[in-house]
Amino acid sequence: MPVQAYVLIRARTGKARNVAEAIAKVTGCRSVCTVTGRYDVIALLEAEDLRSLGDLIIQKTHTIDGVERTETALVV
Repeated sequence: MPVQAYVLIRARTGKARNVAEAIAKVTGCRSVCTVTGRYDVIALLEAEDLRSLGDLIIQKTHTIDGVERTETALVV
């Protein structure tokens, strides 16, 4: 059964849309929205297992230009 997580992203000033567009292209991204408030972008990511999800977040999300910080909430 796939594992899902909401990744709450803080982006550098002026980079939220670019971050959202980049993460939308990542395999495993089910949805992405720019939002107001404490975070700038929220993405729903999905992978085969927890290890693959962690790799997706660390290797694909954290490396996007403009991503300043993330917080991950696993779907239970």
